[in-house]
Amino acid sequence: MADIKTWCGDTRTKVKTHQLVYLEADAAKLAHAVTSVAAVVPSHYAAPDRVADILQRLGKPAVAEYVRTKLPEGARSRSGDLGEILATSFVTDYTGYKVGVFKLRWADHREMAMRGDDILGIRLDTKLTVKFLKGEVKSRATLGSATIDEARAALNATHGRPTPHALAFVADRLFETGDTALAAVVDQYQLQTRIKLDQLSHLLFTFTGSNPSKLLTANLNAYTGKVHQVAVGLRVSTHQAFIKQVFEKVIGDGNKP
Repeated sequence: MADIKTWCGDTRTKVKTHQLVYLEADAAKLAHAVTSVAAVVPSHYAAPDRVADILQRLGKPAVAEYVRTKLPEGARSRSGDLGEILATSFVTDYTGYKVGVFKLRWADHREMAMRGDDILGIRLDTKLTVKFLKGEVKSRATLGSATIDEARAALNATHGRPTPHALAFVADRLFETGDTALAAVVDQYQLQTRIKLDQLSHLLFTFTGSNPSKLLTANLNAYTGKVHQVAVGLRVSTHQAFIKQVFEKVIGDGNKP
């Protein structure tokens, strides 16, 4: 994944029964961070076997062009996409949940945000109980309370559970890519068995240039629902420049002979 642990400090705080995780990028490690994040970006837009097939048939320049045409060009789209990529890396490296599919591979248009929940994580614990993680992601240079409120509203929607659209989308993509066993698990909970609140956690993930800790703490304190909450603030002080550098490196690496 994006190797976040190697370029961010990690501070964890308990807020009521919930968890706040603050990750701050080390200014001395930003070059490493750009390299680490850029290395995983292409896989979020194109499946490795698809890339391998193009490489075998048409060569590396064609692969570079294929990936480039899927990357967003607008600053806002890049910001949102990179937030989701970093959130996916956090889920994979820190939580034990599996993110079933990389949604950006199926985007209708590279400048359009996708519908449905930003993150859907799935975990089978040692007793074979299925756990779900519903996540919302926000990427802002300067975070405000209105953005946090928007994420909270999305998490609370559909009685706090993943949306039917998100469950169906993930199940379809898992089935199409051959992970039929996990697709069947998602099908069961979408079509037959209601997800219980004690099977569910919420992730509110922010990727920002400002420190989001106070806003996230206030939001967790104000939450009165029954779903376990994890709020994550990943701060890169050079937020806008960092995003630009990551995408420029992805394109530059693809163009290397």
